[in-house]
Amino acid sequence: MPSEPIRLLNKSLHSQILVKLKDGHEYVGTLEKYDPTMNLIMSDAIEASDDSSEPIAKYGKILVRGNNILYIKTSRPQ
Repeated sequence: MPSEPIRLLNKSLHSQILVKLKDGHEYVGTLEKYDPTMNLIMSDAIEASDDSSEPIAKYGKILVRGNNILYIKTSRPQ
């Protein structure tokens, strides 16, 4: 049986998520794929800034390594 975080990621596929990394960087994009270790592939990804509505950078498709993730915020209800 999948754990609660994996279940939430499955519900959030093809939806916009925000990922905050342990180093403080934040990325917003569409969750395309994930694996059991919470490595994420996001499309239309941007690096977000806390103090500005403008993105720091636009990346397109990115891979976020699961062990670098502090938290994930989804736009879907749990």
